[in-house]
Amino acid sequence: MPPSPSSTHETNPAGGSAAVRTRRIREFTRDVLGYEELRPGQERAMQAVVGGRDTLAVLPSGAGKTAVYQVAGQLLDGPVVVVSPLIALQRDQVERLTELSGEAGRAAQLNSSLSAGDQREALEGIGNGTVRFLFLAPEQLTKPEVVDTIAAAEPALLVVDEAHCVSAWGHDFRPDYLRLGGVIEQLGHPPVLALTATAAPPVRAEIVEQLGMREPEIVVAGFDRPEIRLEVDHYADPHTKEQGLLDRVVAEIGDGRGPGIVYSATRRGTEEVAAALAARGLRARAYHAGLKKSDREDTQRAWMADELDVVVATTAFGMGIDKPDTRFVIHAEPADSVDSYYQEIGRAGRDGEPALAVLVYRQEDLGLRRFFAAGAPAEEELQQVAGLVAAAPAAGLDDGVDVKTLREETGRAATPLARDLNLLEQVSAVVVDEDGAAHPAEGAPAPGDAAAAARELAEHHEKVDQSRVEMMRGYAETTECRRQFLLGYFGEQLDQPCGNCDNCAAGTAHSHREDDADTPFPAETPVQHSEWGAGIVMRVEDDRITVLFDDVGYKTLALAAVLDNDLLRRR
Repeated sequence: MPPSPSSTHETNPAGGSAAVRTRRIREFTRDVLGYEELRPGQERAMQAVVGGRDTLAVLPSGAGKTAVYQVAGQLLDGPVVVVSPLIALQRDQVERLTELSGEAGRAAQLNSSLSAGDQREALEGIGNGTVRFLFLAPEQLTKPEVVDTIAAAEPALLVVDEAHCVSAWGHDFRPDYLRLGGVIEQLGHPPVLALTATAAPPVRAEIVEQLGMREPEIVVAGFDRPEIRLEVDHYADPHTKEQGLLDRVVAEIGDGRGPGIVYSATRRGTEEVAAALAARGLRARAYHAGLKKSDREDTQRAWMADELDVVVATTAFGMGIDKPDTRFVIHAEPADSVDSYYQEIGRAGRDGEPALAVLVYRQEDLGLRRFFAAGAPAEEELQQVAGLVAAAPAAGLDDGVDVKTLREETGRAATPLARDLNLLEQVSAVVVDEDGAAHPAEGAPAPGDAAAAARELAEHHEKVDQSRVEMMRGYAETTECRRQFLLGYFGEQLDQPCGNCDNCAAGTAHSHREDDADTPFPAETPVQHSEWGAGIVMRVEDDRITVLFDDVGYKTLALAAVLDNDLLRRR
């Protein structure tokens, strides 16, 4: 909704005062989006954005993060650029905005799946003002012509979706996001809106730092999704667990508590469970990145059209798939972290009605996650890759070195080579372009120095990832309130047991102290440990605290031992 003629004299196109801007926000959300009221955090974030503030909005899954920029973008004077890591999500948002405005072309996407002509058309559209919302992958911003065109269009807002990807603390770190801070400055630092569903305090701080946000408004809505019941089904052996998983899914569907999603850690697991559920009469399909694109798209279509009872998927299914009436999410194995688990179960119950999250758990399953979290590459391997990239210009490889070439030169597989390039990019030794080719970074360290720095970074990531696996074990094995554990992981204290988890129902959960003043280390207190260094208190219980340390990740400490041995001090 463009500003009315009466407001054209105002400096801010959304309104000359906070009261006027708030009224317009509410009118637009009611008349165009059909919202009777905004959810917690949404309006505050919208107010900050239309007021010209850099804004970090941490809103839980299903809390309507996209509505923040949909509304703000219509009230601001100028195009909105949305950096989004997923092409499917970009496409969904373009379709949604086209429906809202009734004008084709007002929203466009720019990514590698488009033809050169379509990419050129999208850029021309933002340049001549016919495109109001441009969605692009961060890799596009490695292209000078893209950045120059956007800069010339003078964007009114730059949105960074899935902003936790910018943080090495985040559970889904992506090196491409590291460039965004520099790009924001190249664009003249338009107002920045960073959006994420999961961001513990250290992640928030790193998002602000990496994006160069200026005195940002930080909006953190509560992480609690009280409508989702939390349960863990424990099993001792693989066969019993497999049957228990199938029985649980069949029971939920049979009792009318569907549709639902089952997450499996492996592609093979998705196919085996989907086949077993289909043999029991359910409309079930597998979904993973190894399937043909047409098959994946057809499964998504069938899911959204209520033609399936359950999708059995790896985590490739879910981000950007918004089906509000999903009634359950069941994990066949533990997620790689509580961060991921929280995001994945958040796909249930987005309509606000009762939903269920179940972890089907054997302690031995954690071995798979520990395996995924382990294995820092050898320094010699990293030095070899860094040396090959550094030598590329002299060898006439002006287009850089791709993974295929590295495989031929080193005899190693594609996945570890991609990981090596990721690490070397993080230590400013290489730059990976949109096509996946690596180039020497400007002022790059010597290959030996780059390898040493990358190895050190890999060891740090390994410690943090292993600590996240241990926190997932803690969630699965606690006899206390599961919601208190889950929220405490993100630094949010829930004083009383929730009453909507299996441990509360079993009577094993009990109330903890309600007054943080009773503890010497309240949640979010910065602390220092003699061995593990700096950290921040994330969770407080009667007899123990959980601290997220910069160097080693999450540690749960007995409070008595901390006090008796003076293990922590406040920073």
